[in-house]
Amino acid sequence: MSALIRLRLAGFLRTGRALAPLLAGLVVLGTLYGGGRAQPAEAYGVSAVVLFPVLAWQTKILLDVEPDVQRRLAQVAVGVARERLAGLLAAGVAALVAVAVALVFPWLVGGVTGPVDPSDRSVPVGVALGVWAHLLAVPAAVALGALASRASVGGAGYGVAVLALGGVGAVVLGLAGSVVPWLAPPIMATARTTAGDAAALTLLGLTAWAVAWSAAAFGGYLWRRRAQG
Repeated sequence: MSALIRLRLAGFLRTGRALAPLLAGLVVLGTLYGGGRAQPAEAYGVSAVVLFPVLAWQTKILLDVEPDVQRRLAQVAVGVARERLAGLLAAGVAALVAVAVALVFPWLVGGVTGPVDPSDRSVPVGVALGVWAHLLAVPAAVALGALASRASVGGAGYGVAVLALGGVGAVVLGLAGSVVPWLAPPIMATARTTAGDAAALTLLGLTAWAVAWSAAAFGGYLWRRRAQG
């Protein structure tokens, strides 16, 4: 299965399809940090929000690179379950690379600053919260991108609709607060938490929420794959 993961990542890179989400990510991050310097936790919390749709789009592109015939051959070679898992793992690896770039980028452009007041969080604590926020966004973004992939929905138009509705819905429902917030991953709630009082119980609750939402979305993807054949 590791060979299949490498094959999909190689196809994603060598075809040049990795360039579009990379440039999109750099543009949104450059716009975000171009407005001034912020504390690490606050900056990274917003960064996770703006990267969420980019990571979902990147996942869709990666999964759509492989031709349908090649995907069926992979199912014969390694089995249906391993073929599907290999695609998700490849998308996860690509997402983690993008997150690593997002974590380093603000330091290169002077977009973050250290504590100003005694009540401000230290840089290590802020960075740790930022890493947590991004890691919560990764599985949800990969699940959404997988749901929007050609193998899941069967058509490009449907995939774009799923991607757009999922990305916009995560922000809109997050802004709506208590109005059925569980329908979307806790992207906005995570950003608010990193900028405010990040109590341990709140962090645990948001983590459980993100895991549950991602598990449901992955379940939907696997169900769609079985339906598509």
